[in-house]
Amino acid sequence: MTIKILPARLANQIAAGEVVERPASVVKELVENSLDSGATRIDIDIEKGGAKLIRVRDNGKGIVKDELGLALSRHATSKIHTLDDLEAIISLGFRGEALASISSVARLTMTSRPATQEQAWSAYTEGRDMEVKLQPTAHPIGTTVEVLDLFFNTPARRKFLRTEKTEFTHIDELLKRIALSRFDVTINLRHNGKLVKQYRAAKTEIQAEKRIAAVCGNPFVRNMLKIELEHQGLKLHGWITTPEGARQQSDLQYCYVNGRMMRDKLINHAIRQSYENSLRPDQFATYVLFIEIDPHQVDVNVHPAKHEVRFHQARLVHDFIYQALSDALAQSAHIDKPEVNASAFHVQDEPQVTPTPPQDEPQVPVVPERVYQAVEQTPLYPGKAGYSESRDAVREATPRNEWQESRPAPSKLKAPERYGEPAPTKREVKAYQELLKTPEISSQSSAQVAPCEIVNEPSQPQVVESLGKAISMAQGRYLVMGDKAGTRLVNLAKAEWLRVNGQLSTRDGNLKCQPLLVPLSLKLESECLQAAQQLEPLLMSFGIELKPRGHHALMVMSVPQPLRQQNLQQLVPDLLSYAASCLAAQQTLEPIQLANWLSDRITQVKSDYTLSEAIQIIADIEQLWQGQLPLSDQTFVRPVDFSATIAALEL
Repeated sequence: MTIKILPARLANQIAAGEVVERPASVVKELVENSLDSGATRIDIDIEKGGAKLIRVRDNGKGIVKDELGLALSRHATSKIHTLDDLEAIISLGFRGEALASISSVARLTMTSRPATQEQAWSAYTEGRDMEVKLQPTAHPIGTTVEVLDLFFNTPARRKFLRTEKTEFTHIDELLKRIALSRFDVTINLRHNGKLVKQYRAAKTEIQAEKRIAAVCGNPFVRNMLKIELEHQGLKLHGWITTPEGARQQSDLQYCYVNGRMMRDKLINHAIRQSYENSLRPDQFATYVLFIEIDPHQVDVNVHPAKHEVRFHQARLVHDFIYQALSDALAQSAHIDKPEVNASAFHVQDEPQVTPTPPQDEPQVPVVPERVYQAVEQTPLYPGKAGYSESRDAVREATPRNEWQESRPAPSKLKAPERYGEPAPTKREVKAYQELLKTPEISSQSSAQVAPCEIVNEPSQPQVVESLGKAISMAQGRYLVMGDKAGTRLVNLAKAEWLRVNGQLSTRDGNLKCQPLLVPLSLKLESECLQAAQQLEPLLMSFGIELKPRGHHALMVMSVPQPLRQQNLQQLVPDLLSYAASCLAAQQTLEPIQLANWLSDRITQVKSDYTLSEAIQIIADIEQLWQGQLPLSDQTFVRPVDFSATIAALEL
């Protein structure tokens, strides 16, 4: 057999075997091209399930006349040019095979007009060598691709097409996934001349919820939890549902990596593992999740249809997703069952409702053995034995995050059980609280026995060497912790400050700059501009990059991760004003001083924490401070002396 070069049409038809599986594959390639072109409106017209007509029109940038014919050539693309571009792909398409492959198995006509051109041009291919012919036409700014008679010249492929209804269902499902990935784009779908679906661009959170409801249904919206978490360039955001929103099939599972639709085994395993204690084997989780990662840390060119990716730090990504979803589900459980987190210490003027035991039961609270076992089995924190290394990696420099419930939970919503054993009853919880609660002392014995109090006498200081395990919340702002050495009370407001301060610490090197998507321009006084110039090395060590703009303004180019969500238009001028005052007083501004000032300004404290949130904060600061927590700081942690209470019980 002799070796020959394949004709252009045959080579493209072979490539079409991977690119064009069915009409939905054509729609996917064309809509992704429209999104890459910056379109904000896409209209899709389908006839006969896509076998007769597929027309995709957008209002994107368009293609100039000189490149219109080249666009239909194989391996022609504007999205990558060098090997470096291939290693950091940010577009949805990049191989340059779609249009050439589609045109080899259908009658394709592409019409386009960029804003720089007054005349639109139309291109189509014909003949064995697939020569492109151009002709002028009328068309608004944007591009229209029309695909007629799919597989007309490959009858072997055409006979494998399903019914019109089945093929259109695949197209409809595909556009649902695309609609969830781009809330800023209007998408209209017509079938046989009838408007079937219309997804309007969402500019507000309410509009986004309407689009989610249109795709996933109202039960999903009623049970969904909003997630937003970031860790050193790895960001996870989107929506998951509580176990009440689970389904009997996996039809509401949408995941995206850098905006690309994905069905990755690693991601699916992490999500499934986070729900393993909450769902029955016949139930499936529902979610809409977006993973954003440095393009250099992910390879999207590992699957012919680009359905899977390969992460350079696969274990970190897996554990990050698992931990984020597990924490969100755990917190939702605490929100649904507040009695489990009831504080062992109460404000005296707050009303306390105690469940009344039945008449035939003794009034003395009985503490079950498994309550004591639960205290002993409380998980440790990073740096202690028994804590997984993978969690250490994820906890490193984890920024502040919040879980927000998008809709109010039903008043009688049953929370999922987080452990194999049944959840403790109210009597068991109350008995457990009594282990830590100071009993009321009669007036006769009050003169002999002092009430339980925090040890703060300078004559008998107690050194706190470690925090121990989390036990319970006190008044929503303090965490009760303890071990064999004793019990401590941790101020979560101070712990929040320590977390932010640890993220801003430059002990281990400069903070990483994170460029702003749109640089911020600020008009400042001359003193602030001079301070920015004199302290440029110090600010750069904190990841704050400022560039002068004219004589009275500067541009904020980059900030560190802890400042990303702050109001920089107010924070940066205040920072430079503070720096200018230090320079005017001839004071040296040290990194620690600047970190403390920033921590004071950006630390946000809640009035009521759940136990899950408190554990998250303690895990973060223990990892960030690496054994150097200020345990001697009595505004952060104080030991609790139960000797008076014990003496009262022994009377």
